[in-house]
Order: sequence, then C-alpha cells, then structure tokens
Amino acid sequence: MYKHLYIGLLFLIGGITYTSAQSSELTLQQALQYALEHKAEAKQASLDIENSQYQIEEVRANALPHLNVEANLTNNPLIQEMPLTMGGQTQMIPFNKEWNSQASATLTQVLFNQAVFMGLKAARTAKEFYVINKELTDEQIIEKVSTTYYQVFQTKEMLRTFETTINSTTKIKEIIEGLYSNGLATKIDLDRTTVALSNLQAKKQQVMNAVELQQNALKFFMGMPLDTDLNFPDNTFTIDESIVLAENDVNNRTELHLLEKQKDLLYYKKKATLADYYPSLAAFGTMSYQGFGDDFVWGGKPSEGVFWTSNAVVGVSLKIPLFNGFETRAKVKQVNVELKKVDLQIADTKQALDLDFRNAQKSIENALITINIQKENVTLAKSILGNIQNNYKHGLATLTDLLNAENAFTEAENNYTNSLLDFKLAEIQLIKAKGNLSTLAE
Repeated sequence: MYKHLYIGLLFLIGGITYTSAQSSELTLQQALQYALEHKAEAKQASLDIENSQYQIEEVRANALPHLNVEANLTNNPLIQEMPLTMGGQTQMIPFNKEWNSQASATLTQVLFNQAVFMGLKAARTAKEFYVINKELTDEQIIEKVSTTYYQVFQTKEMLRTFETTINSTTKIKEIIEGLYSNGLATKIDLDRTTVALSNLQAKKQQVMNAVELQQNALKFFMGMPLDTDLNFPDNTFTIDESIVLAENDVNNRTELHLLEKQKDLLYYKKKATLADYYPSLAAFGTMSYQGFGDDFVWGGKPSEGVFWTSNAVVGVSLKIPLFNGFETRAKVKQVNVELKKVDLQIADTKQALDLDFRNAQKSIENALITINIQKENVTLAKSILGNIQNNYKHGLATLTDLLNAENAFTEAENNYTNSLLDFKLAEIQLIKAKGNLSTLAE
C-alpha cells in the first residue's frame, strides 16, 4: 500500500537538480521551464552547440589564406670555410658572415583539397547533431522532473489522508476518554484507540519524511537550492482519458533523429577518408629580406660591411597520392562497418520505441480501469465509515468495527491516489513514446 512512498527516493541516485523557488504555487510547467534553464545537463548541451560553431570556424580556417611572418638573428662565432682552387692554388674561403638576420613572410592558399571540403560539411553536421542531442537532453530532464513532481504530489495527498484520519481518530479518542472517565467505556477501548492513533501518527511521520526526500530530489533534478520551499497546486492530477487513443509515430522520436545524424557524420567521415585518393593543390608566395655582416647587422650599412638583399617566390604546389600501402582502403572499410552497426542500432531502437509505446498505452488503459474501481471504493468506504460512526454513537457498532472502517477508508483513499499516480506516470511514458515530451514545458 505504501510502495509509492519510496519510488522517488531512487531518483536520488540518478542525479537530480531543481533551483530557486518562489512562495507561489509551483505548476509542472513552471518546474520544467525552470529545470531547462538551470539544470547542469541542459547548460552543458547548450555549450556543446556553442562549441560546435567554433569547430566549424576551425575547419573553415583550413580553406582560408594563411599568412606567416618569421624573423631571426644568428651569430656564427665559428664560420665554416670552403676550399676554392684558382690558378693551381687552393685557398679556404669563409662560407658565411659572422652575423646573419632574415625576415620573411609566407602566404599560402588552398585551391583544392577534398578533405578540407568534406571536413567543413562534417563540422556543420556535427552542430546539427549537438542541436538534436540538446533536444534529447531536455526530454530526459522533462521526464525526470515530471515523474518526480507527480510522486511528490501523490505523497503529499497521502499525507493529507493520514491527517484527516488522525483528526477523526483523535475525536474518537476524546469521546472514549470522556466515556471512560464517567465509567461508560472500558480501559481496553481507550488503550486500543490510543494504539491506533499512535500507529497513524508514526505512519504520518514516515510519509512526511518521504515528502521531504522526494522534494529534495525534485529540487536536485531542477537545479534548485535545497533550502527552497515548494508549494503545489491542488489540481495536479488531472485525467485525460482521450490520451489512450494516441497513435504511434516512432519516426518522430529524438533518439532516432540522433542516430540518423550520427549516420550522416559517419558518411562524411568516409568521404573525408576517400579524399586521401584525391590530389591537392595550393598556391604559395614568400618574400624575404636578409642581411649579412661581420658586425651586428641591424642598422648597419654597406660602408660598414653590412649587406642586405631581398627575394620573392610565388608558385603552386600539387600533391598527387599514388600508393600508401592500402591504408585508405582499410580506413574506408572500418567506416563501412560502423555504418552497418548504426543501421542495426536504428532498427533495434525502432523496435524498442514501438514496444515502449504499446506498453505505455496498455498501462494507461489499466490505470483508467483501476482509477474507476478505486474511486468507487473510496465512495463506498466513506459511506460505510459514516454509517459505522453513527452506529457506534448509538452503541450499535463496536470499536473494532469503527477502527477497521477508518483503516479501510484510509487505504481506499491511498489506493485511489496511487492509481492516479500510476496513470500520470504512464501518461508521461506515452507522451514520450509519441515524441512530444517537450510540449509539457510549453
């Protein structure tokens, strides 16, 4: 009967977050919007999208001109000499000057490189991948927050039920105390009522603890400070029976979109690998200015033994790959295997998602049946309790009958609340199966 009290505690292990609360009532929509703005996973997914734009710029840079400037100053304390023979005589001639300084500027521009072009397309596809991944992350946050939100509300409803029962039992105890003091009731009846009241208060304390733990879990899922007070509206458990008529559209699921985009990335990876077979063409130009002298060259003049010269070179370079030991072929085959694995994963995911939809739909149907049964049970238990209370006042019912009727009414109300929770949890799964979880936050 109390199995749902502790369901939410399991979410403490999964990592939850929920932030900043307000004194006003917190609706599910507000909780979801807050979580999508403050949850760490949502922020990280947004940063992945931002980072993917920088990756595109990085790849694009390979297709843009590159300009490098380089300068150096060297001293040759020991100058190499080369033999020079003239007129039958050989002399050792210095091959360099003691000081040497050079400054150069080099400009390169890719004219054709298939790998660069494929890399740019892959980078753009990677950004689309991270956008879809952000959607999937948001859906996971929505599922966790929605589930925990309803569990908190369900447990608070159980707490209200225990409070009502405790108030009723307290009144009965007060009546029996008055009768006992006047010699009209036995000590056993008073003790039994006291024990029943103590048991109810103990169960209430358990439920209060469960509420606090579940609320902390909800705050964690949302990224909210744990010292924030939460207030919930009274109309959280609304039942929409028409949802059972929902139709399945597995192709609308974000999980499949993510796999399809992963397949696109592998396709461009394959194209980039095949680009190793293509020739590449680039243009380049270099201009340099160089000085030599026996003394420090900077600021020196020819009259001081310092000489400066300049040169410029422009051209194109062509690289034609001929044979690399079948390395490229092996890489392409590896990517083909990865593509086949993704195709298998897509097929398996479609089947799993279809199973999720069918199970969620069946859970909705069963939950609706249970809700109607439990609702009738609550009405009947309430009627029985009222009759027995009246009979007890007139001495026509025993204390045992009264306490049993109260327990039956409490159990009926809790079972009804649990059936409402089962419906809402199944509703979340059905909405997820349809690929419409994001609509809960709108």
